[in-house]
Amino acid sequence: MVTLTFYGGVNEIGGNKILLDDHGTKIFLDFGMSFSRRGKYFEEFLNPRTANGIGDFLEMRLLPDIPGIYRTDLLKHLGRKPEEPIISGVLLTHAHADHANYVSFLHKDIPVYCGATCKRILYAVAEQTTRDLENEVVDFRLRPLYRSRYKIPPVIRKFHTFTTGKTIKIDSIEVQPIHVDHSVPGAYGFIIHTSEGTLIYTGDLRMHGLNADMTYDFVSEAILSKPIAMITEGTRIDKKKTNESEQKIYQDSKKKIRQGKALSFVDFNFKDVDRFRTFYKIAKDLGKTLVINFKHACFLEQYHKDKKLKIPPVTDPSLALLKPKRLTGTYIDEDYTDAYIKKRLQYKNILTAADIIEHPLKYMIVLNYWYFSDLVDLKPKKGVYIHSLSEPFNEEMAISYERMRNWLSHFDILFFQSHCSGHINGDDLKKLINTIHPKNLYPIHTEHPELFQKLKSKITKVKEGKTYKL
Repeated sequence: MVTLTFYGGVNEIGGNKILLDDHGTKIFLDFGMSFSRRGKYFEEFLNPRTANGIGDFLEMRLLPDIPGIYRTDLLKHLGRKPEEPIISGVLLTHAHADHANYVSFLHKDIPVYCGATCKRILYAVAEQTTRDLENEVVDFRLRPLYRSRYKIPPVIRKFHTFTTGKTIKIDSIEVQPIHVDHSVPGAYGFIIHTSEGTLIYTGDLRMHGLNADMTYDFVSEAILSKPIAMITEGTRIDKKKTNESEQKIYQDSKKKIRQGKALSFVDFNFKDVDRFRTFYKIAKDLGKTLVINFKHACFLEQYHKDKKLKIPPVTDPSLALLKPKRLTGTYIDEDYTDAYIKKRLQYKNILTAADIIEHPLKYMIVLNYWYFSDLVDLKPKKGVYIHSLSEPFNEEMAISYERMRNWLSHFDILFFQSHCSGHINGDDLKKLINTIHPKNLYPIHTEHPELFQKLKSKITKVKEGKTYKL
């Protein structure tokens, strides 16, 4: 018997954790963080207690209470006996936190299968992120963290990387990973051959991006496999097709920045290679230097290693790094300088806020909301700010969004929204599903599963923790 059990991604966007069991061979399809569920109970100054191991995570159902999947040190910390892993592997579709981050809690002997670029991104995230229980995907430190344990090297996870067309065999299950277009490189959909027939898992994808041909490759292979079932994302099932595109972002943003007669700012997710290329090209076209921070450099260096992505090195003449304020004074405390910054302080293209103030029209600064205090040092006079991210879709984001607008208003900076979603719109998704035409459809990663009802396939409105026979 082949079964599916959904432990995340049910009536929510993200948090995918899907258990596939084929006659005893068990694999997880993604193992991500649920931002919506976490936000119900926790916030910036109220976090799950690390002193309780995974206890708070289990109690608040951020993690499913399944025996034989979690780290031995965390079980001991909770007062439970160690358990041998019962899972043969985790298949990651891509490197976004809502699909990958809770791998942090899994047993060290459970291997992780992902695209080569996905692994690079996970390493970039790990290098510049403060280590905690929810950010230990590539390696982890044994808990509890006694002072003496800091001298013990972290436990390195087992990764197996793949590329499109390379078949993966995990015990009795065969998997064909096929690249898809998403807002992060190294994203894949899976064609999974089980003993009962073929199962399709879309992961996150879109048809309107610069690499839509990759998604069409996935659709073509999915059709040929004649699937008996498909698990699909449905983030924007309620959205009609629009004219959004990367090209439109380029044209609209370039026009706004060219019209500006002061310092220009842009904000986007630095995991998004397409968006980086867009603003890098705008900067070059307008004769400006694109200024990034040291965290951005971690990603850029990993992307540059992947020759297929054709990303310039951090030392490119059209790029510069903004030195943090605490490193520009007469007294610098080396103990409080992050390792990822120290590693890059020898670069020749590092600027200070004072350098930018002297010639503001020469620069275009990538400024994330969490670094808005840099505006105090940059002292912009008017200027333009391109917000190339999703608009707020929950209360917490709305509060941050309003605070962001307050900062911009204070410095008299023009706000301009220009974005292209990483998720497929409803019209394209319905067409994709009807084209592949699986016998059974399991919509997840959506707040509107009811909108799938009029499609050709038999629709299963899944319930969390319930097991479904394939």
